Amino acid sequence: MDAWTIRDFEPEDLEAVVRMDSSSTTTDQLPLFALSDVVGSLLNRHPAVVATRDGHIIGTAVARVDEDRAWVMRISLDPEWRGQGLGSALLSQLEHRLLARGVRRVTALLPEGETGATALTNSGFTARTGVTYYEKLGTVSPRTAGLLAMLGGAVPPAGLWKQVAGMTREKSLIERKIVLPLSRPALAADHGVAAPRAVVLFGPPGTGKTTFARAIASRLGWPFVELFPSRLAAAESGLAAGLGEAFTSMGELEHVVVFIDEVEEVAARRRPGSQSVGVVNELLKSIVNFRERGGRLLVCATNSVRALDDAFLRHGRFDYVLPIGAPDAEARHALWERYLGNEQVDVSALVAATEGYTPADVAHAARTVAQATFECSVDSGGRCHAGTQDYLDVIGTVRPTLTAEMMRAFTEDIAGHART
Repeated sequence: MDAWTIRDFEPEDLEAVVRMDSSSTTTDQLPLFALSDVVGSLLNRHPAVVATRDGHIIGTAVARVDEDRAWVMRISLDPEWRGQGLGSALLSQLEHRLLARGVRRVTALLPEGETGATALTNSGFTARTGVTYYEKLGTVSPRTAGLLAMLGGAVPPAGLWKQVAGMTREKSLIERKIVLPLSRPALAADHGVAAPRAVVLFGPPGTGKTTFARAIASRLGWPFVELFPSRLAAAESGLAAGLGEAFTSMGELEHVVVFIDEVEEVAARRRPGSQSVGVVNELLKSIVNFRERGGRLLVCATNSVRALDDAFLRHGRFDYVLPIGAPDAEARHALWERYLGNEQVDVSALVAATEGYTPADVAHAARTVAQATFECSVDSGGRCHAGTQDYLDVIGTVRPTLTAEMMRAFTEDIAGHART
């Protein structure tokens, strides 16, 4: 007579199976299928069997079926029943059920030395060597995906950081002071480095502050949520309450980069008796609460750092106040190459002629030439091409966004407000 009875898993077995899961493991490595995945398969009635003795569950084997392939997700045994053939018996019964479902290939992924490894070998499974298991964990859980969508956020596509060409000084500051401590928190903590929780990017309009904020989220692989003060102000509860509610909602996200552009609209210097007092106070309180948890970063951008309330920039609220200036020569070269396509022109001449141009200025000049070339092709019936002089002529008519006065003010702001 068998020392145990093996039967199909039933929903009322779930609590006992979950309880046995942690005591069954024989390795310090995390299982390749999380317990939540195993529970999901059980609740969705994928094939699973349990072994019982005197009414108590002493072992289980759980699979997940994907068309003609099945994955053995877990083999769990009561520690007192190891080495007695129970694992092989569970696998045998599980295989019978899988074959009945039309499964042709059964695969198992277990950490080396984990419970069930011997049973797999004894049951005729072949261990494949020379295979490396790759894994990348997402930063948005199913529980928070709905909240992220409600906030209008998303995880930016990978590679945005590499698309920020040039801007060597700015990229180095952001990479070393912000990205590295956040992406390697354990190493940072070991060196006594506190990962930043909030930063301000300041500089003239159109210099790429928003692009940098998105690139930080892309580099970290974190969700990106932009708060729009105008939308919050339009809400029935008003701007101050809207800010508080938005930050409270984001407190449920495990990782997030929150971005507020033109933050001077909600954090300008307070004047006694004005409505701005309540708004600034609420924002300051929200920042303090936001900073209490790791894995999150607030990025505020402003065109006028001198207009911000003094308390807003105080140490302890923002870790860094970083200047973002006009694209340097390397960045302008990359911008022009992005827009030129197959046109054969002297890129260096265009770079020299557009010093102080913002990315938007370069894009406007490039589109103007492209439109003129397109019209020429339509009118002539042939394919027209633009030359270096065509671009230089258009550049001469474009009024740069950045004026000399703006650049002087930016230089003064670096001296008076930058904190790197």
